[in-house]
Amino acid sequence: MSERAVPFYCPYCGDEDLRPAEAAHGAWYCGSCLRTFTLKMIGIGVPS
Repeated sequence: MSERAVPFYCPYCGDEDLRPAEAAHGAWYCGSCLRTFTLKMIGIGVPS
């Protein structure tokens, strides 16, 4: 797995105009809704 997960669309507006943001490591900037967000891996599998 790579260090940075790459989103295919904005989780807020659904647009695909995304660029890496310099605000924080792993942050992405949406050029459509002007929001900056990060992705975080929680885990794999189903919790017991």
